[in-house]
Amino acid sequence: MIFSTERLILRPWQETDAECLYEYASSPDIGPAAGWQIHKSVDESRQIIKSVLSAPNTYAIINIETLNPIGSIGLMIGKQSNIGLPEDEAEIGYWIGRPFWGKGFMPEAVREILRYAFEDLNLKRVWCGYFDGNEKSKRVSEKCGFKYEYTIEKFFVKPLNEERTLHATSLSRKSWKQNKQHI
Repeated sequence: MIFSTERLILRPWQETDAECLYEYASSPDIGPAAGWQIHKSVDESRQIIKSVLSAPNTYAIINIETLNPIGSIGLMIGKQSNIGLPEDEAEIGYWIGRPFWGKGFMPEAVREILRYAFEDLNLKRVWCGYFDGNEKSKRVSEKCGFKYEYTIEKFFVKPLNEERTLHATSLSRKSWKQNKQHI
């Protein structure tokens, strides 16, 4: 599937995106905040496209002006999630390259994926987690209507081999429908 917004295209990742992925995923400001290791080479980024970013409902965020990937967004439905959800719920994950922070690109991408989740996939609830200190991810979730649910103090982050404090938020289809013109 391919989605379009005012300034973005969301499409499946391609191996030819490896250099753009490496450009942003090699930054220490991106991966560790999201719970994954920084990329060490273009080849590693290419392998991650093949193994991780090729998952269903995972999309490169493409800047319409340059037609290059600037981030990633995806839905992990039911058992695919990191938090063991029923099949009618999903977890959303996202990140965007540092040069694009604060420009509203990520809320724009999240809103489109929420539309897809609730209208096309008919999901009942979408969950969003962020680690303590990741204020940018927290702010995106708030702008998009997610509400705080709970905190896990010692959540094990396998890719980083460490424990972190995880904050979980969620948005129901009903709340999204009621508020979609405001979020």
